[in-house]
Amino acid sequence: MKVKVIPVLEDNYMYLVIEEHTREAVAVDVAVPKRARPLPGALCTRAWRPNTGSHLDHLHLPNSHPFQLLEIVGREGVSLTTVLTTHHHWDHARGNTELARLLPGLVVLGADERICALTRRLVHGEELRFGAIHVRCLLTPGHTSGHMSYFLWEDECLDPPAVFSGDALSVAGCGSRLETTAQQMYHSLVETLGTLPPETVFCGHEHTLGNLEFAQKVEPCNNHVKAKLSWAKKRDEDDVPTVPSTLGEELLYNPFLRVAGFISTTTSSLPSGSHRTPSPCREEAVRKFTGKVAPAEVLEVLCRERASFERAAEPLQPQAQALLALQWGLLSMPRPK
Repeated sequence: MKVKVIPVLEDNYMYLVIEEHTREAVAVDVAVPKRARPLPGALCTRAWRPNTGSHLDHLHLPNSHPFQLLEIVGREGVSLTTVLTTHHHWDHARGNTELARLLPGLVVLGADERICALTRRLVHGEELRFGAIHVRCLLTPGHTSGHMSYFLWEDECLDPPAVFSGDALSVAGCGSRLETTAQQMYHSLVETLGTLPPETVFCGHEHTLGNLEFAQKVEPCNNHVKAKLSWAKKRDEDDVPTVPSTLGEELLYNPFLRVAGFISTTTSSLPSGSHRTPSPCREEAVRKFTGKVAPAEVLEVLCRERASFERAAEPLQPQAQALLALQWGLLSMPRPK
């Protein structure tokens, strides 16, 4: 299983997952089918995962190159058959319509009827197959009511399993709670995503620096947060993505996963045979920061405090917002009269 990480818009990521034997490809969260986010550097660098033989391709795009998803598909010599959409927001789904027009027969899947060009609605626990790649669909409401995460693994392969979490879970953070209760969000983060095997997490945004700065406010004595923040700052200086993460690491520094402790158990229902289940023991520092005890209440306060933390940063000016909208194709230039 090969994963290409494609930066788009201001800070989004979409992904191309390739089954290397059948050469079938699946795209995750097609915000735009044509233009990717311009970044300095070489066209492609490769990061090898130690001890597994698997690899990840991070695309670094020169400013003048309008790299296209379909160009990447063509260069890889694969057949793009399916789009997996995590949720209906435009920065994760807006490209579906044009891509479906360009590729007749393209299947667009997701859990929310509001998703652009949706061809079939998925349900929680449903499993899909793309060659040797299995996909387990995990409903993870919180950011939106119809948010679906996708857990992928491959038969008889050394590559670790991976979860594509959209805005449900990000590096050291999570998406804003917009449409559900704190209890539902807790279930999604801690009981659904938090009990998966401890391998790779591909999220929907490059929000790592801000997330870690907030995590440091929550747990100022957490050395894992300090080390990850130092690492993320270096990646930011070099214009290198901070994705992917691993769930095992997230449990050490992501405050939104640290509202309850974890104990190790085993199960035969998931690849790798092991996962974690929530224990009654809360993380003391996170509980102290929020002043709450019940995990869902801890999470609710964290979300509120994170929103205040973000508002304290300098807001994007209206002129800059309009320029970004124009660049992303949301606005058109006025026609001369």
